[in-house]
Parts: sequence; structure tokens; C-alpha cells
Amino acid sequence: MELEHHLAEIVGTEHVLTDATLRAGFERDWTRRFGGPARAVVRPADTAEVQAVIRACAEAGATIVPQGGNTGLVGGGVPRGGELVLSMTRLQTLGPVDAASGQLTAGAGVTLAALQGACADAGRDAGLDFGARDGATLGGIAACNAGGIRALRHGTARQRITGLEAVLADGSVVSRLSGMLKDNAGYALPELLIGSEGTLGVITAVRWQSVPRAQCRVAALVPVASVEQALTLLSALRSHAPALESCDFFDDASLQLVLGHLGRTSPLRERSPLYVLTEVAAEEDPTDQLAAALAAAGLVDVAVIADDTAARTSLWALREAIPEASGTLGVAHKVDVGVPGGQLAPFLAQLRGAVSTVFPHAQLFTFGHLADGNVHVAIVGPPADDSAADGAVLNLVIGLGGTISAEHGVGVAKVSWLHQARGHAEYGAMEAIKEALDPARMLNPGVVLAP
Repeated sequence: MELEHHLAEIVGTEHVLTDATLRAGFERDWTRRFGGPARAVVRPADTAEVQAVIRACAEAGATIVPQGGNTGLVGGGVPRGGELVLSMTRLQTLGPVDAASGQLTAGAGVTLAALQGACADAGRDAGLDFGARDGATLGGIAACNAGGIRALRHGTARQRITGLEAVLADGSVVSRLSGMLKDNAGYALPELLIGSEGTLGVITAVRWQSVPRAQCRVAALVPVASVEQALTLLSALRSHAPALESCDFFDDASLQLVLGHLGRTSPLRERSPLYVLTEVAAEEDPTDQLAAALAAAGLVDVAVIADDTAARTSLWALREAIPEASGTLGVAHKVDVGVPGGQLAPFLAQLRGAVSTVFPHAQLFTFGHLADGNVHVAIVGPPADDSAADGAVLNLVIGLGGTISAEHGVGVAKVSWLHQARGHAEYGAMEAIKEALDPARMLNPGVVLAP
């Protein structure tokens, strides 16, 4: 317990959790598929304490799993067996929005919802949104390069982050929080740390670039007969709706599941194989833009339009409740992938057959972000520790030229497929970077790269 006593001197006894009951909430992820016992859970309050904790662990030869809001889906933020969990939720400093640049600095423990609120108070918008907004923290968002429903217009976290602060494995602090848009002095280390899933450094703060706040929003839920018709609608939206901000999709199985889960009736007159949920946002009413796009796609008569906050929220609830609803059926395998636009139809057409070869009775629910080819596949039926169904999906997407992770990260769930997805040269370069920054493999061992 010598290390634990040292850590208590750094962060306070009440912030070093060794009791199994107190550790439990930090030891398993949201999917209930991944996790293990932690040596302890340590909750530092600022960058200096993070630095001291990492140095103490390095001296003791202890490994660390950085953890944000623990909303991850690939096992990258929970212990596998005996690591020390470094919970970042106490780093909640949230600075003001700079009027000139529209930027603000926030601690790694600030939630996305809190960031959105701070931007809104300044008449701005965070430019990033997804269903786990109330729990997901900015450190984790940066570490996974999270995307969400508005990446179509505003990009993923990497596009919104103009700088960051992090503690490296040797305890040194890298701080680049000036927010300068033009700064090419040397390697872009902050961009390297974004998306590295806590394997190269522990992010303690980010400099966030907000976007102008749109005063008027209109959404539409549109039934479509096929992927091809969905892509035709997307093309029309790009051509006729310059204020396009989101364009998601989900299949009928997902809609029926959510309607039952929420106790709602469908807002649409008839069922369809697929549904597109899109939203346009502008300074002035963009309804005409949306109507023009729907008309060009020949879908104006079947669309349900929502032009007020309550109605839009009601439509988006149908999309955002899918992960939760699928989890009520059992432990859901949540596989996040990306496919090129031209391969979306073949992917969805071949998906059930691919999964059925390894688990014939699985239930499948597909949804995601149409505009960037990001598909989320929820598979219910296989045991939690059986990755065969996951592998069937990942092998299919690799064969179609896609990516095994679009926004959730690799974690431990997809480690076995990264070499196949990236190739020998790129995987080797990743290994070399890890060796340079964390030669002892102290930070998040087994995540992204094979042990």
C-alpha cells in the first residue's frame, strides 16, 4: 500500500478509492462488456496533481488507465485487471468565452453539456453534440476524437480543439493553450494526442473553438425506401440547403424498438426500411431550404417537419434512444465503423449475412451519421465476451475499404483488427510513437496497440 499512501498525500485520502464498493462504478464501462478490478481509483484536482500522480506511478512501476465520464463503448477507459484508474472528473475549470476569438479553455473533467451551456451563455455554440452529452467529458472527447450528429458541418473534436494541455508518461507537461490558428512551429503534438485514447499522454485541459449560434432550426424525419434514396436525399440537401447541419439515419428495427422503449407511437403514417433525420440551422428561418431539398428528392409529402424546440427534441429522441433501448434486450455489442459513401448500400445489404455466419439468431439494429458514412451496429444475442460477431462486422467493413472506428476509438475491443485495418507500415509507425513517448507502456496498456 506504499503507493496508495503516497497518492493520498498528493490528492487527499478521500480521493484515493481502494474499497471494492467505491471502485465498482469506475471498473466497468457503459456497455457492461468491458472492465476488471482496479488497484485503486485516484481523483486528482488539477494538472499539478495529475503530474505528481503519474510520476509516483512511474517510480512504483504501476500502470494507469485514464478515465473521463466512463461513457466509452470499446473498453478503453476501464481497467483490465490491476491498473490504477486515473479519474479526471474533478478537473472542472471552465473559463469564459473570449469575445474576439470565440474560444474558451476547459478542464478535462468538464462535461459536453457544461461546455454547451457556457457557449450558449456567451451567445455562441459548442459545435459538437451527441446523446451522452451529460456524462461525456472533454478529456475523453478529445482522447477519442468524438464526432456526433453535427460533425457534418462543424467537424469532429479535432476540428474544434485549437490546443490542449497534457501530462506525458515521464511526468512532463505539454501546454499549448494559446489557441493560435496559425502555429506550425514543429510537430503538431496536440493533434497527435487527440484520438490517442490516453496511450500517449493524459489530457488535462483543452482550448475549444466555439461556432456562431444559429437562431433558427428546422428538422425533418423522412422515410426512405433504400440506401440509394437516402443518399439521393443527402445530395439534395447538400445542393439546396446550405444551412445543413445534421443528417442521420436508422433502420426500421431501431425505430420499432425505440417506440416500444419510450412508449410512443410513430410520427409517420407508414413504416419504411430506413429513415433519415436531418436538421438545418441558420440565422434566419431555413425552412425554405429544407423544403426545396425534400421537393428535389421527391419526399416532401412523406416527411414530418419539426420547426420548434419541443418537436425537434421529440424527433431526435427517436435517434438518441437507440443505444439505451438496445441495451434493455441484453448486453449489446456496439460496433462503430465507417464506410465510404458508395459502399454504404453493400455494407448494410451484407451485414446480416456476415453476422449470421457466426451467430444466426442475433438481433441487429443499425443507425448512424449518413453524411460521413459512420454506421453504428448494435448486436444483441452473443455473449458479452464473445467477439466473433464484432469480428464479422469489422472484417466486412475492412473488405469494403472502410474504417474499424469512426468516432468511438479502438479501445481494447478492436485491438486485434487494427493491424489489418492500417497495414504494417502505419501500425509500425504507431508502435514507434508509443515507444518514444511511453517506453514502459505505463499509460493505458493494451488499448489501441496490442500488448
